[in-house]
Amino acid sequence: MATRPESEVLAGRPFPLGAHAEAGGVRFAVTSHVADAVEVCLIDEDGAEKRVELTERTFGVWHGLVPGVTPGQKYGFRVHGPYDAGRGLRCNPAKLLVDPYARQITGKITDLEASLGYVGDPMHGPPSAVDSLGSVPLSVVSSPGGADTGVKPEVPFEEAVIYEMHVKGFTKKHPDIPERLRGTYLGLAHPAAIEHLARLGVTTVELLPVQAFQDEPSLLSRGSCNYWGYSPLGYFAPHAAYASEPGNEVQEFRTMVAALHAANIEVLIDVVYNHTCEGGPGGPTLCFRGFDAPGYYLHAGGGSTVDITGCGNTLDAGSPQVVRLVTDSLRYWADEMGVDGFRFDLASTMGRPGGGFFDRDSALLTAITTDPVLCRAKLIAEPWDATGDGYRVGDFGVQWAEWNGRYRDTVRDFWRGHTSVRDLAYRLSGSSDLYADDLRRPWQSINFITAHDGFTLRDLVSYNDKHNEENGEQNRDGTNDNRSWNCGAEGETDDQEILRLRAKQARNLLATLLLSTGTPMMVAGDEMWRTQGGNNNAYCLDNDVSWVDWTETDAGKALLGFTQRLIELRASSPALRQPEFFEGRTTPSGNPDLVWFRPDGQEMAETDWFDEGRRTLGMFIDGSNCLSRTRDGELVSDDSWLLLMHAGADPITVTLPHERYGPSYEPFLDTSTADGSPAAPGALRPRAKLLVEGRSLLLFRLPR
Repeated sequence: MATRPESEVLAGRPFPLGAHAEAGGVRFAVTSHVADAVEVCLIDEDGAEKRVELTERTFGVWHGLVPGVTPGQKYGFRVHGPYDAGRGLRCNPAKLLVDPYARQITGKITDLEASLGYVGDPMHGPPSAVDSLGSVPLSVVSSPGGADTGVKPEVPFEEAVIYEMHVKGFTKKHPDIPERLRGTYLGLAHPAAIEHLARLGVTTVELLPVQAFQDEPSLLSRGSCNYWGYSPLGYFAPHAAYASEPGNEVQEFRTMVAALHAANIEVLIDVVYNHTCEGGPGGPTLCFRGFDAPGYYLHAGGGSTVDITGCGNTLDAGSPQVVRLVTDSLRYWADEMGVDGFRFDLASTMGRPGGGFFDRDSALLTAITTDPVLCRAKLIAEPWDATGDGYRVGDFGVQWAEWNGRYRDTVRDFWRGHTSVRDLAYRLSGSSDLYADDLRRPWQSINFITAHDGFTLRDLVSYNDKHNEENGEQNRDGTNDNRSWNCGAEGETDDQEILRLRAKQARNLLATLLLSTGTPMMVAGDEMWRTQGGNNNAYCLDNDVSWVDWTETDAGKALLGFTQRLIELRASSPALRQPEFFEGRTTPSGNPDLVWFRPDGQEMAETDWFDEGRRTLGMFIDGSNCLSRTRDGELVSDDSWLLLMHAGADPITVTLPHERYGPSYEPFLDTSTADGSPAAPGALRPRAKLLVEGRSLLLFRLPR
């Protein structure tokens, strides 16, 4: 039998894309429809480079099997082809490129100038001849398989309580986690971290971006970083900086998922398939731009990029290359990395091929929902982008849940006394005005008061204005539309009345969130009274401002106990998390499934909804036929509930409803007390009158 020279490249196959160990070597496959030639560059530990040309091209995929290469090999690509900035073409073999399908990425930009693909003016200057090797990240051939990620909990959406968190920030200051594990995937897998999540009662963690990202040039130039991670470089590789051991990020991520799954906690990841860290034309050439810029990014005339993300570039949702990249990436994370679902950053861009009007049935959105693997995952859209045309709350397709920005705004406005009850009623009952006509369920409304982007819960009731000076942008960054109220003093104060009011307002907001129909999402640390000092855009602060503070305080312990009580109540009360919209249907008790009340105990009349000065609302939910089901699909019943919300500053006398709704009203929750226990325990009779403290919420149980 004839033998082949070790250096000979075999043809290999075009799919799957990426670098895969097989047949005594590694098969490489990358896409570029514009390249004239592609070289895979093998980098040794001393930084020396061996270039191997991929001579096979099938379906626009350059591929070849290089014998003798093994997992752990660092590599990159050099693409030879046209450089014509006016047409958006930026092939430049002097720039070493990361594999778009790399499962592992090491290193970062160490010389920004060397990473730039041009000289002088990015739109008119010639290509740069400076070799970027040694100044940019490298891909790494990864080993297949790894630690088992456990059995997916498959928590029904209507039972989910989502907890948004940052992998590093959650454990960086945790005193019970070994220092070497703090801020890492294994830190989150540590029993101390999981114990807090389990004790709190959340079912699902949503991780801020964990796909490999790089800091933008504007941040590098001032010695800062992108802490949040919304600046992706690789859509398959876990972010290496979150590993406790360099190079072990894939295994550690899988171990983290397994530990959370063992605690029956789902793992969602925040994914950024709308732009990349390469930014606009003036940004670095690290990956996609060098392979085939028009194949990945939206371009306008003259070769400039279309920016509807606010980040300099926009992935072209209509490009077959992008559709394949995104769906391959999602399947990889769902199948091989074990994640249970995804929150899609600026998801409206994915429905705007060409940057035009939003289409819920766009190629990319359709490819995701029709994929046999992805259709079983939790799919959550952030339904807006950086443009007015991109605000699409309520407009996504039937399989999509959405961050409900209207819920956030309405509830914030109600409790600071800036809106009446008309829109509030829709938000409390699942936002049927947004979702019922689209064959969706109330749990597809992801209800939230706070998120990573904006004030923490504590800051929401402590600041009227943002205080982002530490970001280095003269306080110009971050939104000015906070809908917050400082309760009488800006920031920290020793005034006990103001502190009492702030704590009560926080309880009002949390109780509203967890007692509303829909899927609640809260932010890590809010339950422990976390502050960012009024910073509402801490994206670039990898320090104490952003990290969760685990120091116990009286205020933090009280709010944690209150939050636990709310989550436990929601879990045990199916009427408060119904999977179907209220319809006014008659239940077995003879009452409608939902009734709205005025303070005088009478049902709301049509004209009452248009009283803009109304600040008090009663909500009766009949639990005798709440349409919730067991895991086996059997209908369950529950007690009935009466929720009273009063956002007025002064106390108000409220009359309880008629006896037809229940023989007694048992006080169950009262936000006017520090722990939420009823101020006046003991069952009340129908039509009883009670004085409700200003700015407070009460919940009554009506036993069946």
